[in-house]
Amino acid sequence: MSKTKIENTYDAIVIGSGMSGGWAAKELCEKGLKTLVLERGRMVKHIKDYPTMNTEPWESENRFSFTEEERKNQHKQIQTGIDAYNKHFFVNDLENPYQEEKPFAWFRGYHVGGRSLTWGKHSYRLSDIDFTANAKDGHGIDWPVRYKDIAPWYDYVEKFVGVCGSNLGLKQLPDQQLQPAMKLNCAEEHLQQSVAENFDGRVVTEGRVAHLTEPLNGRGTCQYRNRCSRGCPFGAYFSSNVATIPAAEKTGNLTIRPHSIVDTITYDNQSKKASGVVVYDEQSGEKMEFFSKIIFLNASTLNSTAILMKSKSDRFPNGMGNDSGELGHNLMDHHFMVGAKGTPVGFDDKYYKGRKPVGFYIPRFHNIDKKSKTDKFLRGYGYQGGAHRIKWERGANSESYGEDFKDNLLKPGPWETFMVGFGEHLPKHENRMYLDYDNTDKFGQPQVVIDCEYGENEIEMRKQMEADAVEMLEKAGVKNIEPFNNEPIPGFSIHEMGTARMGNDPKNSVVNKFNAIHAVPNVYVTDGSFMTSSACQNPSLTYMAFTARAVNHAVNELKKKNI
Repeated sequence: MSKTKIENTYDAIVIGSGMSGGWAAKELCEKGLKTLVLERGRMVKHIKDYPTMNTEPWESENRFSFTEEERKNQHKQIQTGIDAYNKHFFVNDLENPYQEEKPFAWFRGYHVGGRSLTWGKHSYRLSDIDFTANAKDGHGIDWPVRYKDIAPWYDYVEKFVGVCGSNLGLKQLPDQQLQPAMKLNCAEEHLQQSVAENFDGRVVTEGRVAHLTEPLNGRGTCQYRNRCSRGCPFGAYFSSNVATIPAAEKTGNLTIRPHSIVDTITYDNQSKKASGVVVYDEQSGEKMEFFSKIIFLNASTLNSTAILMKSKSDRFPNGMGNDSGELGHNLMDHHFMVGAKGTPVGFDDKYYKGRKPVGFYIPRFHNIDKKSKTDKFLRGYGYQGGAHRIKWERGANSESYGEDFKDNLLKPGPWETFMVGFGEHLPKHENRMYLDYDNTDKFGQPQVVIDCEYGENEIEMRKQMEADAVEMLEKAGVKNIEPFNNEPIPGFSIHEMGTARMGNDPKNSVVNKFNAIHAVPNVYVTDGSFMTSSACQNPSLTYMAFTARAVNHAVNELKKKNI
């Protein structure tokens, strides 16, 4: 073995450093494996690389407004979730092009930590209602696991992540390992009471989010600043940068290599396993190869699948692990931006302290059992929402002026209660991604092409999501109700899933019940790619649980010399 190969050989390689990649790194390192993490973007260190974490608007030349050039550079990213305070955590769209056969919004963060720095932090478990849905209604394929298989791993990751909230004993929303909840404010409590009195089977509860309300592992508690997406210097919300990567570094077994664009995973015909990863250095363009016994693919759904598609060989002419022909198919994303808002009455003498990062959550209440079954659509949806007092921004479009106008804007504005539905997207073979080798990015990588849409089930569901939101607000005495049902474009939830789905049968799936590629047992895919259905709950907690479980399996298989 050459000196270069010896230097470039590790026990394990993790591709990606975001939500699931950070967990893979932590678990592998803590189990004693020398682990290389390959990140295609720059290094981001906790606190050191959060440039706007404490910055006020008046401290910026443009008061943190986008310039026209910045809008052009991030014309996709600017559509949701990005502002001038966190734009450095999202890619330049012009430098990272992709193609859309149908409208799809793809939001990306290429740096150490990835989108774990900017996620919404809602953290809910999937239930057996979700894990059995495909088998019961015939959409997609059956999950090869059930809730009892994943429950211990949900317990495991929640104790490390730190999720706050309240347990309800609901079969559609399993109880969790929770810190004390961030309490509802007065208007939210009123909605909670009204829904309990007027609707059987509907519950308003505090959102369960990965924000600490009690210190954990040296991390501080939430300070209610509402500056989360800038990077939290207190470490109060969970990210790779504050939690999993530092835990991996503590072992002495971690090597992080930023600016490493993964081209392909190499396959060894003799051993019938993957042997390593081919990488291009983002800065120098140098091509290099790294070797390992185990590879975890965590580059995010579409990027992970793109890497598998590019990883062609005599054994896999259509992409690594693509014996089933399902690689790239069954793309899903929750549909949202539908619901209602209005003015709650009777709270003008009340306010709240701080700016808590979460409001309420209404768990799914349709198609839970025979009593809640509807013939209008399959599956279901939940709501996220909150109540707040409108601030000085309410004067932005006013024609008023003068001293009285300015003085009035310094006082709390009227209350507003809003709720936004998040609905399940059925798995469908026709929803897919593929690669265009004739059009490449600046690094010579083929462009991702996305062909995905919502179907009749999602459109019908959205009508009910809007109607239910209006009904609940009306019963709570909310005035000036404004329903909304914006054009549903996949990608806006930033919950893209599928394209390398999990299943029991290699003929119709890509990875097995432990997230290993059926025909390549030492390659594990544990980001959103493996999802067999989407459920309606935010998915990141599920990625974390499956990742920890997959590492445990991989290390046990390594010890048995099976991989």
